[in-house]
Amino acid sequence: MAAIETGTTDLLARVEDGVAVLTMNRPERRNALSPDMLAALARALADAEADDDVACVVLTGAGSAFCAGGDVKAMAESNGAKMDYDRRVAVQRRSQRATAGRLHEMPKPTIAALPGAAAGAGLALALACDLRIAARSAILTTAFARVGLAGDYGGTYFLSHLVPTARARELYFLSDRLSAEEAERLGIVNRVVDDERLEEEALALAARLAAGPRVALAYMKENLNRAERGGELGECMDLEATHHLRTMLTEDHREAAAAFAAKRPPTFRRR
Repeated sequence: MAAIETGTTDLLARVEDGVAVLTMNRPERRNALSPDMLAALARALADAEADDDVACVVLTGAGSAFCAGGDVKAMAESNGAKMDYDRRVAVQRRSQRATAGRLHEMPKPTIAALPGAAAGAGLALALACDLRIAARSAILTTAFARVGLAGDYGGTYFLSHLVPTARARELYFLSDRLSAEEAERLGIVNRVVDDERLEEEALALAARLAAGPRVALAYMKENLNRAERGGELGECMDLEATHHLRTMLTEDHREAAAAFAAKRPPTFRRR
């Protein structure tokens, strides 16, 4: 295991067996997002995407919460010191693309491990990941309607691709709280586990992905993202054909074919 310096205590990072574990670390504020945390998260995700030793990313929160979203208390306290509106829009757009956008688009599997509440932009970051695993005590809520905000960090996009549109609208307009079991039933989270087993189960899932055929997984993710964005059937099929034939040329495919013939598990070399 190798710890990574993030430049702030608001985000902890380490790489363990090919898995980058990024932990939002403001437990006293339920890991509410801070400028330092967001900047560090953007850097850590960019580094993880570029690092050949990282095959999977896990995003989680310290203590009993995943992330409460924006720090509403800090917003209220800084009301008098407003940045120019256009400047704020530009900064926020860059932050969203560098965090939620990168989690969704990077060619490596991303997992959100929810030890507790995921709300607002915190929920959006979880939704941006490819997979979500939640502790049984976790609570999910869009939360924005409760504080008079419209929502950010891609939450409306990600949620409306996971649940029917009418349900996504209901969850945003009413900002009701969902239990982990309700979220699993709706297809928002993939797995619910006992609280004390969350880290073990999340890292086991990440290790399984990290040991998989990295090139094929990257192309799978691109195929799925293209389909999610509403790609026309022929376009999606053409992309699949290109990627499928490309993966047939990899060492991983040759190893998997040999392993299949020998009736043994494959050992992927990630190339």
